[in-house]
Amino acid sequence: MSKKLLRNIALLGVGTYLLALIVISVAFRDHALQPKWMLWGIGEVLFFFVLTAVFYPRWKADAPKPFLLKVFLVALGLRVVYVVAIGYYLYYQTGKAFEFGAGDSLWYHSTGLYLSRCLRAGEISYIFNYLRCTTMGFSDQGYLLWLAMVYGVFGRSLLFPRLFKALMSAYLCVVVYKLGKRTFGERTGRLAAVMCVFMPILIQSCGLHTKEMEMIFVSVLALERMDYLIRSKKYTVWNILCPILLTGIAFGFRTVIGMCLIFAFLVFVVLSPNDLVGKKGKGITLAATVVVFFVFLFTPIGREMKIIYHLKFSDLSYQSQKYASEGLKHADLAQSWLMAPGAFVLPLSPMVEESPDHNKMIHGSTYVKNFLAFFAMLAIVIAFRQKKWRDFSLIGAYELSYLAIIMFSFAANSERYHEPAIPLIVLMSAYAMTHLRHKDLKIFYVYCMLLFIALLAWNWLKLSARGMA
Repeated sequence: MSKKLLRNIALLGVGTYLLALIVISVAFRDHALQPKWMLWGIGEVLFFFVLTAVFYPRWKADAPKPFLLKVFLVALGLRVVYVVAIGYYLYYQTGKAFEFGAGDSLWYHSTGLYLSRCLRAGEISYIFNYLRCTTMGFSDQGYLLWLAMVYGVFGRSLLFPRLFKALMSAYLCVVVYKLGKRTFGERTGRLAAVMCVFMPILIQSCGLHTKEMEMIFVSVLALERMDYLIRSKKYTVWNILCPILLTGIAFGFRTVIGMCLIFAFLVFVVLSPNDLVGKKGKGITLAATVVVFFVFLFTPIGREMKIIYHLKFSDLSYQSQKYASEGLKHADLAQSWLMAPGAFVLPLSPMVEESPDHNKMIHGSTYVKNFLAFFAMLAIVIAFRQKKWRDFSLIGAYELSYLAIIMFSFAANSERYHEPAIPLIVLMSAYAMTHLRHKDLKIFYVYCMLLFIALLAWNWLKLSARGMA
């Protein structure tokens, strides 16, 4: 990918955001974002586009080891600085070092502290009985156990869990590079890694006490290990056991993550060419995967999978009913079957004051994802155009299945629930950017105009639904 093309994409990204922010702020001046939220958004957008355009051309010619070292160290440095700074900023803004409107974070923190005291006292059986009685299921327990262990070893400081998140997020850039390189080639892997280094939401997640960063890291690492297992053909005990363990851990953070990992691996094995996985190998691998699935099925995980199936697919009008019950207008537009085609894009960036403070603080980060969604969708087209859809099957099956489940659930408009899809959106975007044709650019320009219009409509709908526009 040429330096000029990357710079032009960055300019369009920044320009579309600034134009949308200005027009929305003028058109809805009584509901315009406060200056501090505007500064956060502008900073997030400039941070991603400018630094990606500057550092990728500088690093792309480096040898693999120096390149990965730079990626990891820069990513880690940025995240550590952010973790320390945001703690003080949030304390100054809210009186506690938690995000605006913190709910789950406070519960995770207090429960983790309590369990860490039990851990120090050696009351292991009590911990599991407590979790069984006070949580909604296995998928609520993984993060609490992780926090308990961190607090048990390092003390009750908020800093240590967040520093671990920074370490995971930094190494995630390396994992994305490895997955991208094996799937799409060296250029794609390098661009994806650099984009991950400067992806705002992957930095901001490190400063929260929610479980998204751990969930993202475990799921992407599981995909990378699955990919390595099949492509390397090194069927050692550890190479086989590692993806299974990571998938089991993923169930401890969110049930649908584990379900999508199993589904993606099955699709990847079935669609792999015979020179990669022969018929005998496919049979053995599929049989082993089915056995693992049934093992999960007859555990508490299986009960949660059944609940998820019924909750996610039994009612496609959940969102519409939810907004109607809150007395909001236009609730009929929130039906899942209408929103599903925008799975890669939604939710759109909130640019009016009538949004939760945390969402306003990260609205620039949300816009970056909205912008990259075009390239992620184009990657699917390019994969078929280049006849690389078999190579793409692991990433594609995971991403599409996860987004489909989220869109047909209560979380369709929740940015937090879309975050586990972001690293693969970045990877797919890098693949599209490194294989763009002139005709693709014409469609991209149209998408920028459509995104601008969509942002106007989205924020008008937010106000109109509340009778403010």
